Amino acid sequence: MKFKNLSVVVFGLAVMLSACSAKKQELPKGRPAALVVVASSSQQNVPIQLKAIGTMEASESIAIRTQISGELTMVAFREGQDVQKGALLFQLDPRNYQAAVRKAEANLARDRVITANARKDYERYSQLVKEGIVTHEQAEGYRTKADSAAADVAADQAAVDSAREMLNYCTIKAPISGRLGVLAVDRGNVVKANETVLVTINKLVPINATFTIPEKDFPEVQRHMAAGRIAIEAEVPGNSGVREQGTITFIDNSVDSATGTIRLKASFENRRKQLWPGQFVNLSMILAMRNNAVVVPSQAVQTGQKGQFVFVVKPDATAELRPVETGPVSQGMTVIEKGLRSGEQVVVDGQMRVVPGGKVQVVKAGTGDQGPGSGKAATEGTGSGRK
Repeated sequence: MKFKNLSVVVFGLAVMLSACSAKKQELPKGRPAALVVVASSSQQNVPIQLKAIGTMEASESIAIRTQISGELTMVAFREGQDVQKGALLFQLDPRNYQAAVRKAEANLARDRVITANARKDYERYSQLVKEGIVTHEQAEGYRTKADSAAADVAADQAAVDSAREMLNYCTIKAPISGRLGVLAVDRGNVVKANETVLVTINKLVPINATFTIPEKDFPEVQRHMAAGRIAIEAEVPGNSGVREQGTITFIDNSVDSATGTIRLKASFENRRKQLWPGQFVNLSMILAMRNNAVVVPSQAVQTGQKGQFVFVVKPDATAELRPVETGPVSQGMTVIEKGLRSGEQVVVDGQMRVVPGGKVQVVKAGTGDQGPGSGKAATEGTGSGRK
């Protein structure tokens, strides 16, 4: 009986010891080092830029209409071609207007003869008044006829000028140099005065861009405009090779109260004619240059409840959460106004795995400009670390 009790006790101790060893094996180990990609902060000359999206528009745009009615007898251009100022565009049937000119000139010639005769009659009767042959009232009657005939001549001259002007309207020439658009009316059609747009001319050299900026940025732009012209660059989205340099030429005289923005206009030479009316472009205004500014890749800057911060990798391979004050952003780099020195290592990818004060393992180190591919590098590094 005693041996049975003893075996039970021994068995129970063995079970307890095995349970304790199992608990020891289940105790959590220390937190592993976070795999991160880092880059060094550096000092660079950073342009202070103001970015906006603008719409290109022709510096001059004219819709060509006819000022008279008639049949369109000639189209002297091809759609889409460039024309110079004064080039022939259209010809309307001039025959009716030529007849009107001849009629007006005939009336003018007739009334000039009548006026000359009336003046001779008046001069003759004026002499007879002096000789006492006719009365003064009779001479005044001839003077009135001469003055009336002279007025008819003046009216006829105006009619001739008007008829000639109408005849000139039969020939339509380009009022500006530019690029022609779509031909709206073909030869042989009858067009009405000031009704149909025949074609539109857009002046592309130079060309303008219209855009808006927030009201809060207006004082800075105004200050730089007062000091001189502000340079601006236009880039066509999706085509990095299309870039044009220009200057700000216009600031609107009021702020749009509904949107809190103000309208500006920039002019570009566009000699290669790469910018086109109606295009959307990315605009960058360089207001000033920040020399020797401390910069980090923009993806290193995080935002928390207490503001912006970066993770700094210390020499002992631990991460420090460092609050920072940021400045302008240019080409993927953010200026750090306060909180960071040049040469310090900051985490640019893998921040979600980093614990302040915790260990980190650098899987890739950059020179300060990791670019958009850093996320992929961190993922690959993490995978290799787990293996």
